[in-house]
Amino acid sequence: MANTADISRGLILSLDGSLYTVVEFGENKTARAAAKVWAKLKGVDNSRSIEKTWNSGDTIYPVRVEKRTYQFLYKDDTGYNFMDTESFEQIALQENAIDAHQYLKEGQEVGVLINTENDQILAAELPDKIVLKITYTEPGLRGDTATRTLKQATLETGATIGVPLFVNEGELVRVNTRTGEYVERVKE
Repeated sequence: MANTADISRGLILSLDGSLYTVVEFGENKTARAAAKVWAKLKGVDNSRSIEKTWNSGDTIYPVRVEKRTYQFLYKDDTGYNFMDTESFEQIALQENAIDAHQYLKEGQEVGVLINTENDQILAAELPDKIVLKITYTEPGLRGDTATRTLKQATLETGATIGVPLFVNEGELVRVNTRTGEYVERVKE
């Protein structure tokens, strides 16, 4: 059995019949009362976000999860279609089960989380940082690197992000999929 000392970011817990992933957690200690452990939880099988508090040492119920590599093939009426890179089995996921779907492009590999107890597919996660091509942005200003002014740029997936003024159309940029922010320009 696991207890509150085993809580970590990314851990998936079973709570009140639903599955939640730990986004953030911490501990509150006071001189008079017992320590409390709190966590911000995001629903895996639902779209809820909640906060939960336990007494230090309480029992929690983690779910055993396996991460497999899948390749994104295409999007159609059934959803986003992926293929297992080892068994070539294909699955379709809905948009709400994919983390940062706006940065997904054909042929890209993602990690698919699978509940090992019942082989249920929980979610798909993109890598933390990916490289995408800019398809449209206003012309850049050469030498303007002193300010943190950003302009809008459309990526090859259709998503828009803020990029520095010196970045031009047709260039490759690294994007943080967790925050949706520009990281750096990439040489081809």
